[in-house]
Amino acid sequence: MIDTSHNRLPSIAFLGTGLMGAPMVRRLLGAGFKVTVWNRDMSKAEALRSAGADVAATPVDAARGVDVAFTMLSDGNAVEEVLFTSGCADALRPGTVLVDTSSIAPPIAKDHAARLAARGIHHLDAPVSGGVAGAEAGTLAIMAGGDAAVVERLAAVFAVLGRVTHVGPSGAGQICKLANQQIVAITIGAVAEAMVLVEAGGASRERFREAIRGGFAESRILELHGARMIARDFKPGGPSRLQLKDLDAVMSMADQYSLELPLTERVRSEFSEFVAAGGGEQDHSALLLHLERLNGHKA
Repeated sequence: MIDTSHNRLPSIAFLGTGLMGAPMVRRLLGAGFKVTVWNRDMSKAEALRSAGADVAATPVDAARGVDVAFTMLSDGNAVEEVLFTSGCADALRPGTVLVDTSSIAPPIAKDHAARLAARGIHHLDAPVSGGVAGAEAGTLAIMAGGDAAVVERLAAVFAVLGRVTHVGPSGAGQICKLANQQIVAITIGAVAEAMVLVEAGGASRERFREAIRGGFAESRILELHGARMIARDFKPGGPSRLQLKDLDAVMSMADQYSLELPLTERVRSEFSEFVAAGGGEQDHSALLLHLERLNGHKA
């Protein structure tokens, strides 16, 4: 149980301090939380020491004795390895809350929740949306699956990172994140195709984006990724390989539920071709490059 006596802030372990994890840790440190960090590439963890983080050599060392442990890792296999293969789950004391902000398949999240519950540990699958910019600003959309009372108990922690919504039981956070990723990917595809069409018709891509801002086509994708497409700045906030991973997971769940999702299937195919051609480490807005190549654009 988290000790809230005397207004003591819960101690936190944060496992995974990459593109998203590092700014989330900085937000928590800035709010006064004691945070111990670990990352497979230790240089990324060490970079947070100057901000006040304690750095652990192993996930077990980071997790021992804390009130809350966050994971922000690349996929379900990575979460499995860190939590269970490394022995991290055994180092967490009963009553600890494990908040998995990674994007993983819902069945894996449910399995992790059950295995942790057997150890007396609470589990929330709480993937986030908002990218690096949202992590830095503390405006992430956090989709939490698990016990609503546990989500409420961590309200002060989540408030530092963004806006949390309890969306259902274990696994519900991950299914909502997959639905979010459907919308993101399809909208990126729509904006990118529109950019190709506009240029072919002799209009300015930049002026086109300005013209439709505030209309029905307005979105965060048009605002942020539309600007990336115009500037041709594809340094990854969200790598295309991870977008493809999420789309693969969406289609796996569609198969499980016997759903037909033709738009998602098509955009997954385009991302698959783009990643196979070497675009995996570019931002997902770089799908524009793939569509340009399909249409004979050589630049």
